[in-house]
Amino acid sequence: MSSLVLVGISHHRSAVELRERVAMPRDEAAALARRLADGGEAVCLSTCNRTELYVTRDDPAEAEALGAATLVELSGLDGSKIAPSLYRLRDEAAALHLFRVAAGLDSLVPGEGEILGQVRSAYESGAPGPVLDRAFREALYVGKKVRTQTAIGESPASVSSAAAALAQQVFGDLADRRVLLVGAGKVGEQAARNLLSRGAEIAFVANRTGDRAVELARRFGGEALPLERVDRELARADVVVSSTSAPDFVLSRDRVEMAARGRKGRPLFFIDLAVPRDVDPGVADIPDCYLYDIDDLQAVVAETVAGRRREAERAEGIVAHEAERFREWQASRDVVPAIASLRARAEEIRAAELAKAEARLGHLTEHERRAVESVTSQIVNKLLHLPTVRMKEAAAAADGAVYADTVRHLFGLGEEER
Repeated sequence: MSSLVLVGISHHRSAVELRERVAMPRDEAAALARRLADGGEAVCLSTCNRTELYVTRDDPAEAEALGAATLVELSGLDGSKIAPSLYRLRDEAAALHLFRVAAGLDSLVPGEGEILGQVRSAYESGAPGPVLDRAFREALYVGKKVRTQTAIGESPASVSSAAAALAQQVFGDLADRRVLLVGAGKVGEQAARNLLSRGAEIAFVANRTGDRAVELARRFGGEALPLERVDRELARADVVVSSTSAPDFVLSRDRVEMAARGRKGRPLFFIDLAVPRDVDPGVADIPDCYLYDIDDLQAVVAETVAGRRREAERAEGIVAHEAERFREWQASRDVVPAIASLRARAEEIRAAELAKAEARLGHLTEHERRAVESVTSQIVNKLLHLPTVRMKEAAAAADGAVYADTVRHLFGLGEEER
């Protein structure tokens, strides 16, 4: 029976410098999942804060080795340097982790909403089979249930809203602060909405695709820019929020330093929400320039965790209950084939014995024949009811495989095929 194995790396054990080495866009994650699914199932979940490989194999040790080797290869580092940052989970523990991720309980900002959509996207573009299909469907169900039955998603509930809160902490008041948005994707749009709600002005929107920049700028009353004009507008901005999917720095130290000369000492605040990072870390060394990347949002998270602790406890209860249900389902997979084979054998014997008695039953009316069919079926069902219940109970207690093998041996199930 296939085991569910998770090998991953996240903000809990590694800094952004390492996470950005293994992060990948959706199409690359989908291609990787298809490659890893050879001989099993695979889903690759890659976000700003984590890259996780969910794989099924008959040999869980083989799956763990495959997942670890893949992340080492993606990082381009020596295995000894990345190994301490990797975590490995199996079966129920892997499912519980996935459910906590979907519920926002494992996020940098507890309760953030983007992760549920990212889990869905990974599932839809991955290569799931029976086990991962069940695990990810239940994860999506758990994520929705936590959001509707708890208040863990209260503001700031995402990286974007936490970034806006951090900007307000820095400036004190965001009223009339001009924001330059670099990247017009979903993360950028959410950041813009949060900054706007706190009084900031979305003055400029720069994006690689002009149409998207124009659309978002029109929505927020700002000006659309091509990426090459970003340097020029740095002189007029107060806050720069960057969230592109570029593989390299969008804003280098040299470019920002040149733009800063015309600012006459006015502070410029950078929030880099991208992984890989958009803003050269050296920007933080430029006078009057302040740079915060995605790891720096931990300060905002710390202020919100206390108020969410009670709701998080309720959410953890929901997650644990659903993880137990998944464990019972996975365990039942050991006994379901044996139960089906036992019932099929019993029905085969019942039908054969009725066929032998056909000569003696020929005088029965149609109504009487149906009565005989019903009575014999009830006898079979009652005889098999308790063994079926006990096998399912054994599966829930992790003894299912032993019971299933015993039943197959006692009743000679599958011997014809052998």
